[in-house]
Formats: sequence, structure tokens, C-alpha cells
Amino acid sequence: MAGNPISSPGLASLQSVERAAPDRREAVIVSIGAYVLLFVLGALEGLVGCFHYSWTLGPVPAAALAFAAAIFATCVLAAWGMQTPTAGLMPAVGWFAASFVLAMATPGGSVVITDSATGKWFLYGVSACAVAGVVVAFAGKSGRRSSKAAR
Repeated sequence: MAGNPISSPGLASLQSVERAAPDRREAVIVSIGAYVLLFVLGALEGLVGCFHYSWTLGPVPAAALAFAAAIFATCVLAAWGMQTPTAGLMPAVGWFAASFVLAMATPGGSVVITDSATGKWFLYGVSACAVAGVVVAFAGKSGRRSSKAAR
């Protein structure tokens, strides 16, 4: 029977899908949304940490060390996941904003983070890990750029 073919090569080809470029404006909106969510994630880590940093295992400030590891991992994984070092910076900025606002004394003299060994481990230890995470994120990006240039 001479008629139209049942399938055409154009319908089965993915070339039309591969040629379709994503809308640039939508990509920018999604990226901005992701950066905002990473900032909020860092702020939430700081908020939770400010109220739970004092948990210890004997003399070891276990919660403060766990929050330090968490913010480091968040910064590094955010940069890796979004493939941009700025993504690693956003959780750190959110953590600093939340933690240092809560570390300030109120007019009545109340504080959330006390001047104790665990409080110092929390503020200084997590700050150092946040900075280290951002440095790793930016160093990883420059390492990827130089390896691509070498190819």
C-alpha cells in the first residue's frame, strides 16, 4: 500500500529538543531563587545553632562541632551543586547574619549565645568553617578553570 509512512525520522529525532535553548530570563529567575534559598538555609542553620550549640558529650562541645561541619559541607556542596563559588558564599552570609544578630545583647542585657567555652566554639569554630567552605568553593572553581584551560 503506497501511502504516508507511519513514522517520520523527524519525530523520532531529539535534534529539535537539543536545539531548543532555555529562556534566559527563566534561568536567571531560577538562579536568583536558588541563591536566596541558600542564604535562607544558612540563616536557618545559624538560628538553630544559636539555640542548640551548648549540647556537649562530656567536655566536648559536640553540637558546636556538628554545626561547624554542617556549614562547611553546606558551603562546599552548594558551590559544587550550582557550579559557581558564589553559591558557596550564600549559606555563609546567611549564617553570619543570623548568628551575629542573635549574639548581640538586647537592651535588657539578655544574650542567646553565652560567653562560655561552647559559645566560643560555636561562634569562632563555625565562623572559621564557614570561611573555609567559601575558600574551598572559590579554590575549587579556579582549579576547574585552570584544568579546562590546560585541555
